[in-house]
Amino acid sequence: MAELRHDLKFDASLAGDAGTLPADPVTPKDAATVILLRDTPDGPEVFLQRRVTAMAFAAGMTVFPGGGVDERDADASVRWAGPGPARWARWFDCPEPLARALVCAAVRETFEESGVLLAGTDSGVLTATDQYAEARKALVSRDLSLAAFLAREGLTLRADLLRPWANWVTPAAEPRRYDARFFVATLPEGQTADGATTEAESSGWQRPEDALADAEAGRSRLMPPTWITLTEMAEFAAAAEALATERTVRKIMPSLVREGDQVRVVLEEM
Repeated sequence: MAELRHDLKFDASLAGDAGTLPADPVTPKDAATVILLRDTPDGPEVFLQRRVTAMAFAAGMTVFPGGGVDERDADASVRWAGPGPARWARWFDCPEPLARALVCAAVRETFEESGVLLAGTDSGVLTATDQYAEARKALVSRDLSLAAFLAREGLTLRADLLRPWANWVTPAAEPRRYDARFFVATLPEGQTADGATTEAESSGWQRPEDALADAEAGRSRLMPPTWITLTEMAEFAAAAEALATERTVRKIMPSLVREGDQVRVVLEEM
C-alpha cells in the first residue's frame, strides 16, 4: 500500500480501538454513496444526513446518502441510459456485474433516503417523484426490487446523471466494513430532497465549507471520507464543475494513528 498524506486529525474519542487490528478482519460489503449537489446563488450545496444514534454503523455521523448493495441490484433487466456497466467497471476497476449493481444501488439508495430518483422516461428526466411514495416504502422494506419498480412504472435508470468520484474502504479494525464507491450527481430540475428516512434524525442542504465548519466546531461528526470529500466539493463554483472533473478512482483505506488526545488519519492506497 502507498501512503497518501492528508493533514486531518480527530478527537481520539471518535476513533474507538484505533490501531487495534483483528486477526481476521471482516470482509467489506460492497456499497454505494451519492454526493448529491445543487446550485445556489451562494455556491453549490450538498445534501447531508445525520444518522440516528441507534444505527450499527456510523451512528450519529453526518453522511451522504448511500448504503449496501442488494443482490437484486445486479438484475440485468433494468432499462438503462448512459454509460453502460462495462464503462463503470473500468472506472471502478471491478467486474461488470458488480459495476451494474453499484450503479443500481446508487440510484436505489438515493431514492430511498432522499426521495430523489435518478430515472426518467422517453420524454426526459423525472421532475417529480411524489407519485412513487408507496414504491419508495416497498424498496426500503425490500418488498420490491429496483428492477421491478422501474419496469412496473416504465422508467429508465439514468446512469448519465452520475459520475464516479472515489472508492473508500472501512479500516480493517472496524467490525462493520464497507467497500464504498462514491458517485456524484446533481439534483434533477423539479425534484426535491426530503430526507424522509428512518436512518437519519435530520437532513438538509449545506455548502461544503459550512458543513466542514460545523464539524470543526463540534456541532457535527464526520468520518474521514466525508470530511475529505466535502473539502474537495468546496473547491467548485458550480455543480457542473464537479461532474465535469476527470477522476482516476483508486481504492483508499484510512488508518487511524493515535497521537495523544487526537487521532491522525493516514490514507493508504490499496
